Amino acid sequence: MTARPVLITLCAVLAAGLVACSSDESSSDTSTTAAEASDKVPDASGVDNPNLVPGVPTDEDRVNEAINKVDGLAQEAMDRTKIPGMAVAVIHNGEIVFAKGYGVREIGKPDAIDPDTAFQLASVSKPIGATVIAKEVGDKTVTWDTPVVAHLPWYALSDPYVTANVSIGDMYSHRSGLPDHAADRLEDIGYDQRQVLERMRFLPLDPFRLQARYTNFGLTAAAESVAAAAGTDWASLSDENIYKPLGMTQTSSRFADFEANPNHAVGHTLIDGEYEAKYVREPDAQSPAGGVSASVNDVAKWLAMVMRGGTTADGTRVVDENALAEALAPAMRASSGNPTAPEVAARQNFFGYGWESGVDGSGRVRLSHSGAFYEGAGTTIMTIPNLDLGIVVLTNATGNGTAEGVRNDFADDAIFGEPQADWAAGFEKLFAATVSAPQGELAGEEKPANPAPPAPDSAYTGTYSNDYLGPVTVTETGGQLMLAVGPKNMQFPLTHWDGSTFTMVPTGENAPVGSISKVTFDVNGPTAQAVTIEFFDEEGLGTLRRVP
Repeated sequence: MTARPVLITLCAVLAAGLVACSSDESSSDTSTTAAEASDKVPDASGVDNPNLVPGVPTDEDRVNEAINKVDGLAQEAMDRTKIPGMAVAVIHNGEIVFAKGYGVREIGKPDAIDPDTAFQLASVSKPIGATVIAKEVGDKTVTWDTPVVAHLPWYALSDPYVTANVSIGDMYSHRSGLPDHAADRLEDIGYDQRQVLERMRFLPLDPFRLQARYTNFGLTAAAESVAAAAGTDWASLSDENIYKPLGMTQTSSRFADFEANPNHAVGHTLIDGEYEAKYVREPDAQSPAGGVSASVNDVAKWLAMVMRGGTTADGTRVVDENALAEALAPAMRASSGNPTAPEVAARQNFFGYGWESGVDGSGRVRLSHSGAFYEGAGTTIMTIPNLDLGIVVLTNATGNGTAEGVRNDFADDAIFGEPQADWAAGFEKLFAATVSAPQGELAGEEKPANPAPPAPDSAYTGTYSNDYLGPVTVTETGGQLMLAVGPKNMQFPLTHWDGSTFTMVPTGENAPVGSISKVTFDVNGPTAQAVTIEFFDEEGLGTLRRVP
């Protein structure tokens, strides 16, 4: 997922029901490997199936029944959530067997969504981008182990060793040590891609390759390194490697193409109980991580290619099979916390390179990824290789778990004949606590009844700066203090709270409705010598010193 929406804890749960599995292969000549055993296990019809996992019988009739029920699942979700629009596609045995649009492209307008309507995909861009890179790996332009700086020499992190060694695969599996959603908020205040990537050198790092922390701009750095190695830009590389060969005519990694597409779904946000087309999410700065737009038909073409091991339906090779297999394989444990703790329940989810993977309660591997923009997108993909089954769900509303609910209900129908949990309610609660949760310690708090008075406005006005955020200015006009921040000189009125603490209302993808940020001045003598902006202080980089 992209921008603030999907925290690492959410990423670890999005493929809900997954469990980690491991196997030990014996070197004994008399042992039987899992692969050998699978050739000997009949499916439900009694016919040998080389794709069958031991102890996991398949039921093709049940799969077909699930496909027949998916239309009802989607319509029920539309009726229950009142989201503006959705599109769903299903792939089975290498073919798109279902594709349909629901609802409208924009609230208040009659234009209906169809299977060729383009949606912003948010973090579903990541697995798509992984196949772009897999093509370059297959062509030997790079490997998954190529350091990012090999072709992006100006890129740096705060540890020289990590700078020299962090690889494309490290970034795509979120094991670089960068903090969760590193530098996303710089994008909100107008920094472009190069500026954001350059400022990542000031971020503190967790231990290298020890734990997963979901990062959009870390992954973006890796993708841009691959594009540089290929001698082109990322959007063009995506076109040439994947979109054109698969006939994905409604797909682009450029926001301008999405906006110009006459058949595109507008993003919507839930405000006071009603969906509004209030914001426009322009994600070009992190395009590899969240900037793809595509129709459900196009995403289904791509997912079918992945499910076929990198070929088109007629057998034309698009992506090297081994390079693709590397991307799909578990590379880093995604679940946070103690893996033996009761709340983990022995189930683990993993990051591959741009993918999430795990094993569900029936013993089947599931490969998936979800995406969410607070400003108007909720998307998901999943494939269950054992069933040769995949699903794509795209929506044009704030990520709220609707897509994941449909996805998991469908998977349960295919495996068990009915849903095994109230997925819709569970995902709705999860997303409400992450994607739509107001940010800030004072969010929802009442102002003090008897606040301490502030210093004179002149104590606060002036310019403050640090290397990460750059300069911010505080000015006063007509008794109103204003904070200006970022390359676009974004203006935020300051409201007095208590003493030398003020508040501002942040905006952008990482600031859902109801968010509030403390702005606290350190007054020493007649003027403040520093200011701390809570919204930018997640990693302790929100304090700026006065510029003389």
